[in-house]
Amino acid sequence: MDKGSKIYVAGHRGLVGGAILRRLRAEGYENLVLRTRQELDLTDQRAVYRFFEEERPEYVFLAAAKVGGILANATYPADFIRENLLIQTNVIDAAYRYGVKKLLFLGSSCIYPKLAPQPMKEEYLLTGPLEPTNEAYAVAKIAGIKMVQAYRRQYGFRAISLMPTNLYGPGDNFDLETSHVIPALIRKFHEAKEAGQKEVVVWGTGTPRREFLHVDDLADAAVFLMRHYEEEEIINVGVGEDISVRELASLIARVVGFEGEIVYDPTKPDGTPRKLLDVSRLFAMGWRPKVSLEEGLRQTYAWFRNNWVGARGLGKA
Repeated sequence: MDKGSKIYVAGHRGLVGGAILRRLRAEGYENLVLRTRQELDLTDQRAVYRFFEEERPEYVFLAAAKVGGILANATYPADFIRENLLIQTNVIDAAYRYGVKKLLFLGSSCIYPKLAPQPMKEEYLLTGPLEPTNEAYAVAKIAGIKMVQAYRRQYGFRAISLMPTNLYGPGDNFDLETSHVIPALIRKFHEAKEAGQKEVVVWGTGTPRREFLHVDDLADAAVFLMRHYEEEEIINVGVGEDISVRELASLIARVVGFEGEIVYDPTKPDGTPRKLLDVSRLFAMGWRPKVSLEEGLRQTYAWFRNNWVGARGLGKA
């Protein structure tokens, strides 16, 4: 993949796709093919085939997906499995049929069993039951992994699969019904601070442990692996460290400037007890994340204040 290569970033307006786009442009890649959801419906097979036939991209970053937190996954499981299966099936097949040189598929750490040994190695895939709250999404992503591997084995199609840990950063979704834990907590603490509330309620017990990777670090890893990784086996992308939800909430409250009490609601689901990826294979290749959690949270909160708050009337920007 050189600076003149024609590159298609699927999902370039999302959190991950937007970061990959920023990374590519920062490194001097300008021959980029982009389509919004309105311009190209990736669940429409004919439209996807027509796009690939006309544009003939050489490299594809498949970052388009329907994503969400515990509440969204539990409420709309049919949407999550159907849309993700359609998107990835259409793009992977069209990429192969229309001569793409290499495709990068983005999975998720939720593909691993709920009670997998920690940290989770790549070989733990399909060794136990999934976390029920996001099973539909996980099954779709596992199908994408297996499709990439099958096309590689049968057709020799150059495609790789990355399994990122929990992501956050500028451009995240702060809708409380569909967001993940970091943007949800940033918004909750911000609104509580602006309203002068004395407490914020956080779902669950606060004991689950999670690993968080800044989306710009993921984008850096994605471009790095597109250049240097050629294996069929999936590869984990993370920081190799985790933090409890309770510690995370306290850190976010400090970043936002909320000084009230944090109350935990144990009647709400915790999700998987712990999710920490074994990133030894990636680190052995020489890649390391650059953004610390606190620095990344400050960047994300600044983006929220500048881009979300004023536009939606959620309090002072």
